Amino acid sequence: MLFTDWTLLRLFPPLRAMWAPVGTVAEVLITGENAKVVLFGAISLRTGHRVVVARARAAGADARAFLLELRQHYRGWGTLWLLADRATGHTDRQTQVLAARLDIRFVWLPKQAPELNAMDQLWRELKAVIAANRQAPTIAALAASAQLWVLMLSPTEARRKAGMLSPHFWLRDL
Repeated sequence: MLFTDWTLLRLFPPLRAMWAPVGTVAEVLITGENAKVVLFGAISLRTGHRVVVARARAAGADARAFLLELRQHYRGWGTLWLLADRATGHTDRQTQVLAARLDIRFVWLPKQAPELNAMDQLWRELKAVIAANRQAPTIAALAASAQLWVLMLSPTEARRKAGMLSPHFWLRDL
């Protein structure tokens, strides 16, 4: 059972509150360019194993490429259960046909409930650590940094940052 979600990273950094010496204003240097990349990711509910793939868009073809990548990582595991939102890339007819062929089943999370998706919580932490208040030299460098950050976390650290180790995690007893 895996939580899955995608997130959009932009070269133009998200601006967040930050510390600066008293009486000064913190500077965030930007180029004015605003390229983007989409990260598709999944985290295992049981093990904390993660898969992250960078794509140019979040369309149906990109979601299908991610499903193929997931199946490669989980060969021989039988049915994969994906807890996901109802993004159009997930609900697309071709995506559903491919998922069935790959023995992947979607379990739909309620709409407008990102707090239920552990991968969404991991993305939030990633953006605060990797992207906020600083601009990467290129969108490829930003994507690589983001992927490395997610994949280099220990399984326990990933599960903690995703909220899965909280005593209030909604699937704690599963």
